[in-house]
Amino acid sequence: MQAPFQSTVMTVKPEWIDFNGHLNMAYYGVLFDMGADQMFEHFGFGPDYQSRTGNTTYAAEFHVRYIREVHVNDPVIVSYHLVDFDKKRLHSFQELRHADGWLAATGETMTLHVDQSGPRVAPMPDDVLARVKGVAQAHATLGKPEGVHASIGIRRT
Repeated sequence: MQAPFQSTVMTVKPEWIDFNGHLNMAYYGVLFDMGADQMFEHFGFGPDYQSRTGNTTYAAEFHVRYIREVHVNDPVIVSYHLVDFDKKRLHSFQELRHADGWLAATGETMTLHVDQSGPRVAPMPDDVLARVKGVAQAHATLGKPEGVHASIGIRRT
């Protein structure tokens, strides 16, 4: 697997453009989610995961940094870098890049593995956890992504 994982090329849709003429902030989340879904299939969280296991994933926290505007019909790619994990959680960092290579936005997520019968946070099955560990080993060679653990606030001098 490529490290970090790279999604297929996606296209910014006209209905996602706001009155400023660029991608509306809500749709950055859609693109990050679509990229994560592609990575999650590799982990074993595919479309049938919930019906097969009674488990799913929830995003517990998501932080976006908007770097550069994207516009209608722009081709974009979402990367997925697994920063850390344990048996119940995934900490990831994503980049949304124009297909030309420039950075448009970053997204940092804490994802929970959830048993729907509760619902409650629960350990991942062993086969899924083994795939997560394999990705974590490959991504460990990447180092810490620039922007991970970024905070928001007004700096006072």
